[in-house]
Amino acid sequence: MSTDQMPTVFLGHGAPILLEDQRWMGQLAQWAQELPRPEAIVIVSAHWEHQPIALSSIEPAPLIYDFGGFDPKYYSLRYDAPTAPAVASRIANLLSDTTEVVQTQRGLDHGAYIPLMAMYPEADIPVVQMSLPTLRPEPLLQVGEKIAELRHEGVLIIGSGFLTHGLPYISMADPDAPAPGWSADFDLWASNAVMSGDLESLCDFEHRAPALRYAHPTTEHLVPLFVVAGAAHGLTGPVENTIDGYWFGLAKRSFTFS
Repeated sequence: MSTDQMPTVFLGHGAPILLEDQRWMGQLAQWAQELPRPEAIVIVSAHWEHQPIALSSIEPAPLIYDFGGFDPKYYSLRYDAPTAPAVASRIANLLSDTTEVVQTQRGLDHGAYIPLMAMYPEADIPVVQMSLPTLRPEPLLQVGEKIAELRHEGVLIIGSGFLTHGLPYISMADPDAPAPGWSADFDLWASNAVMSGDLESLCDFEHRAPALRYAHPTTEHLVPLFVVAGAAHGLTGPVENTIDGYWFGLAKRSFTFS
């Protein structure tokens, strides 16, 4: 993989109990070792919707424990990565001609720090989180296209969601439970569309994807994929299916776009 242009990635991030899943944690750690080491990370998480586009703090800020019902130990997690004020400023400049960008004092949410704890556990790479300004594919593609230049500046752009996220329709009793039919069907459809570069079908997922009502009762865990796809020049380059399989029946399939 060429290091003069960083790849972009879409990954499933899981709840905090992902940290106890040695297999998935190992997959994420191995993936990070295979990627070129980034100078900085821009991450778009399903758990931050804000219009206009907002950026996480450029000063050290506490993590956001945006989950409930878990062991108390998860509410004292730390991920003290350096902030990335220069990257935040660069994002604002790249988007300034068409899009308003606001700077916040917000810390990272679990859609950002849980996968980063697996991939870069030393927390020594500067991180900035960017909000989802909409759930519509086309504007998110445009945002990705505008920040794609960061890939030539050593920045890894990550979309953090989940390829299926039908939480109301699964049991949290067994992480190794087989995938329900709706999860497997959507997973296969989305994987085929991504791997073949069929951006048109992906953008029209509301009409073309099978079992959408169950796979994504709300779509915030799918749409970070479109920011990444835009930064990957519309899926015109090589794509690697980096992680597959299921977690509590949900598709943890993840992609690397070179």
